[in-house]
Amino acid sequence: MKLLALLCMTAVLITAFPASADDHQVLFREDFDDLDSWKPLAFPKIKSRSTYTIEQTGSEHILRAESSASASAIVYKDSFSVSDFPRVKWRWKVKNVYVKGDVRSKEGDDYPIRVYVMFEYDPDKAGTMDRIKYGFAKSLYGEYPPHSSLSYIWSSKDDPEKFVVSPYTDKAVMVLLEKGPAKVGTWVDEEIDIMADYEKAFKAKPPARARIAVMNDSDNTGESSVSYLEYIEVFK
Repeated sequence: MKLLALLCMTAVLITAFPASADDHQVLFREDFDDLDSWKPLAFPKIKSRSTYTIEQTGSEHILRAESSASASAIVYKDSFSVSDFPRVKWRWKVKNVYVKGDVRSKEGDDYPIRVYVMFEYDPDKAGTMDRIKYGFAKSLYGEYPPHSSLSYIWSSKDDPEKFVVSPYTDKAVMVLLEKGPAKVGTWVDEEIDIMADYEKAFKAKPPARARIAVMNDSDNTGESSVSYLEYIEVFK
């Protein structure tokens, strides 16, 4: 009887506290009440910058990202361990895609919205040539550029591939989550696994730490767009 009672109690506890509840540990969730946790990222050769503002409807806040032949980003100030917190989810929407957008060319390398995962460069693990290159970049910009990045994009056109290497550098890989205009004007939920995607994209383990960035750019196509983010959450 004692054994039966113990088994029944165990079943009740498992039902009340499922294992998945413990698995979902949130590192941070950005609901865009403000932009205090973000810093702007501008590109020296691009004069026109995209704008990032908070729109409020009742008690809800969303990030509005707008570009017009422009490019710039916002970067979350804190980095995080990608092995400890490898998952990210968010909800986004675009008002339009680009007529001349093309993920495979420099001239078309613009996206109405993208969520970057930018992996930090670690000089202690770098070879001699990388130390020279990254040291020079730090002297110009005041900090090291990313070691590599995954750019989760809303592509303007359909494409048979999910992973496409940037036309600018093999250190950046675009991950095509949405393709084309079919869902324009609709809120879409996304969830990604950083570790799994990095290994598929780069055939290697990712660097230890990363930061999240958001960008809407149209400097190459010369077009314009408006997009929105309702939230971003980093968790395990």
